[in-house]
Amino acid sequence: GLSPQGRLKERARRAAIHAADTYFLKRVSKRFVQSETIRARLRRWNHLDAEVLHPPAPPRSYRCDGYGDYLFFASRLDPLKRADLVIRAMATPQARNVRCVIGGEGGLRPSLEALARDLGVDGRVTFVGRFDDDALTKHLATCRAVIFPPKDEDYGFVTVEAFASAKAVITATDSGGPLDLVRDDRNGIVAEPTAESMGAAMGRLMDSPGDAERMGQQALRDAAPLSGDGAVEQLTAGLSRG
Repeated sequence: GLSPQGRLKERARRAAIHAADTYFLKRVSKRFVQSETIRARLRRWNHLDAEVLHPPAPPRSYRCDGYGDYLFFASRLDPLKRADLVIRAMATPQARNVRCVIGGEGGLRPSLEALARDLGVDGRVTFVGRFDDDALTKHLATCRAVIFPPKDEDYGFVTVEAFASAKAVITATDSGGPLDLVRDDRNGIVAEPTAESMGAAMGRLMDSPGDAERMGQQALRDAAPLSGDGAVEQLTAGLSRG
């Protein structure tokens, strides 16, 4: 929606930021980034490399209380998180048995609620709004799986929080950071960012609790190395190599 003059100013602003980033980052002896997505950006825009250091999940009382009858989406309700893709996926035939709890606040909530009504899935979608740590860990503990299909995410702590709760993650092929951790049919499902593909992935885990549990338990095992102590060890080892 920018005017030609606005686009020119935006390009100049970005070029200045990239130049400043490059100037200062070249003077850093060792660089660490959260994901391969950020590493690729650093290479593209600054022609610099870095070591990937995956942060652990934030300290909460994660647990698994089983594999319930709904999928859980937890994120800000803004365009890049693509809650609308989740709702559109629920309207596909493959996802006809899917129930979904959507947690989080944002400016898109009214339009997302309207979209659910228009598509006739509002009876299967529950918006719970803002929640505290206890509510978050409870949903992670009781859901069937977590769905997190953002666009080009830097990292996405939702993924490691789901893994720490022994829950599989459904994400998309262009989701960025989550793809560092999610392995298709191992600890989650990687779908195309379309309603049909996402709906098939959601429907599969709802219709097959055994698959959800198998992938969720593998996710928990895959999350084990992502600890605070492990991150510190990797950091100090990287610094000593640098």
